[in-house]
Amino acid sequence: MKPVSIWYLYNSGFAVKTERHFLIFDYFLDSPRSGGLRDGVVDPAELQDSNTVVFVSHSHPDHFNRNIFQWRKQIPSIQYILSDDISTSEECLRVSAGKSYSLGDLEIRTLASTDLGVAFLVQVDGLCLYHAGDLHWWHWNDEPEEANRLMAQSFQEQIDKLEGIPIDIAFIPVDPRQEENALLGLQYFTQHADARMLVPMHFGSQFSIFDRIFSDPQTLPCWNRIVRLSQRGETWFYRP
Repeated sequence: MKPVSIWYLYNSGFAVKTERHFLIFDYFLDSPRSGGLRDGVVDPAELQDSNTVVFVSHSHPDHFNRNIFQWRKQIPSIQYILSDDISTSEECLRVSAGKSYSLGDLEIRTLASTDLGVAFLVQVDGLCLYHAGDLHWWHWNDEPEEANRLMAQSFQEQIDKLEGIPIDIAFIPVDPRQEENALLGLQYFTQHADARMLVPMHFGSQFSIFDRIFSDPQTLPCWNRIVRLSQRGETWFYRP
C-alpha cells in the first residue's frame, strides 16, 4: 500500500490522500484565496483528477464553510458527507449519529458528538480513519460540577465504542481554552482506543499545545505515535 499524505488545513481541517481517494475533513479557513494545500487552502484546480470526498462534522463556523460547494464546478464527481444539523439544499449524503453508511468503496460509521453533529469513523482503501469533529471531553472550570460529570460520562460512552477497532489515523481535539483540562480527551482516547497515528486538532494556531502534550506523563506511552504540528499547510506521511 502506498504512503498516505496528510495536510493540516487549520483547526480541525485536514486533507488525506489515500491510494484512490482525496478526503477533506472540516474545512473552513479558505484564505489566502491564492493559496494551495501547502498554505492550508484547498484549490479545487489541484484536485480535478482526484476522487474527492468532503466530510463536515457539524455546522459550527470553525468546521464548516459553504464555499466547499463551489468546488463542484471544477470537480463534478465530488461527494459531500454532512452532519444532518447542517441546513443545505446541496446534493450530499446527510448523516446522523449512531448510524452506518455505505458509499461505494467507503464505509462510514458515526458517533454522537458531545457538542454538535457527529464524529466519523471511515473505512477506505484498506485504512481506518477517525475524525472526532467536536466529540471531546469539554470540561470547563466555570461549569457546574454536575455538568462536567455528565460531559465526562457522555464522552467516555462514545469513545468506549471504539475499543478493539484498529484505527490507522485518529484526529483528536485538544483545545487550549480548556486550560489544564485540554488533554483530558486525548488522554482517555489513548487509554481506551487503538490508533497507530494520533493527530491533535482544534487548537488553531496555538502550536504551544504540543509542548504540553509532550510533557504530559499520561500521554508518554503514545508520544511516538503523536504527530507534532508546527504550521498551517504542514504535510506528512502515514505508512501502513
